[in-house]
Amino acid sequence: MSKLTRMSGKEVVSILKKFGFREIRQKGSHIILKRITSEGEIGCVIPLHSELAIGTLRGILRQAKVDVEEFVRKL
Repeated sequence: MSKLTRMSGKEVVSILKKFGFREIRQKGSHIILKRITSEGEIGCVIPLHSELAIGTLRGILRQAKVDVEEFVRKL
């Protein structure tokens, strides 16, 4: 299993855009991203903090239905 590293919210947003996500809106320090798939819309919320905890990042990836291995490959 690949290791996730701490990264900023902006870095996570830019990587998720490579998976087809696009910014829908922003409220305060949180950005809402969505992607349309054959199963329907998938959305996730990313806090724009300078450093995200590993557990928070795993939660974002789970919400976005993105595999950790795929995410690490896009770094």
